[in-house]
Amino acid sequence: MRVDKVHQVQLAQMMRCAVVGHPVAHSLSPALYRAAFAELGLDWAFDAVDVPEGGLSEFVAGLDSTWRGLAVTMPHKAAAAALGSPDQAVKRLGVGNTLVLGGGRPTVHNTDVSGFIRALEYRHVDDVAGVVMLGAGATARAALVALNNLGAEKVTAQVRDAASPNVGAWLKLGDELGLTMSVEALGTPHPADLVVSTLPPGQTDQWADTVVSGVGAVFDVAYDPWPTRLSAVAAAANLSVVTGLDLLAGQAVQQIDYLVGDTVDLPLLLAAGEAELNRRRMA
Repeated sequence: MRVDKVHQVQLAQMMRCAVVGHPVAHSLSPALYRAAFAELGLDWAFDAVDVPEGGLSEFVAGLDSTWRGLAVTMPHKAAAAALGSPDQAVKRLGVGNTLVLGGGRPTVHNTDVSGFIRALEYRHVDDVAGVVMLGAGATARAALVALNNLGAEKVTAQVRDAASPNVGAWLKLGDELGLTMSVEALGTPHPADLVVSTLPPGQTDQWADTVVSGVGAVFDVAYDPWPTRLSAVAAAANLSVVTGLDLLAGQAVQQIDYLVGDTVDLPLLLAAGEAELNRRRMA
């Protein structure tokens, strides 16, 4: 994407961006974005702003013309979808993670789908015909669309509560995509080409050995603390491991393009994230 004439003046000035969530102090996005801005020669600011649940609309309404956009994380992704013109991914998933301001009505985007695709491709994981997915929330729905684009055929969700509305939404999306879908209890032995864990760190620990048995690769969306037990067991079994940092950097590539109108390489963002994680460990 190139910078359009509407924003050429803005891009020459110092603009403001932020990641918003609750909590959000742990986010690596400021480190990734500051590295990207430096690479692109932009004197822009990027911060982490804690916005309480239910407060996103009021926060956005109070932003002035120096604000270019927001990276949106939990619990605001559903609320973000209603704050501007949505792209096709937002319409399909009902959640957004990128809000672009300026130049008229805001636009809302979901870059998690492209993030999953970039992360898998970066780690050379291309056998995804049969997938086991741990969890069935918004992140799992984005993963489902990405995996469908990469050739998935059969996807099984492992969840604690099969009657959850999240599971119903996940199954509905899979049916719309033409995938063969099923649901089973978390921790059920199930050979697969790929396991994707969308659960918070620690929630898969007791089932890590069972989950990894008979699979070809593991994608754990967690990144801090790292390694998770699931990723450690997978690495010990010599499996390909895709990380949450890979996903964060992968989705940020497209997100930066939307906000800035220019691109950076995924390895640059990965290096910035790894450096920040190392700094935190040493602090």
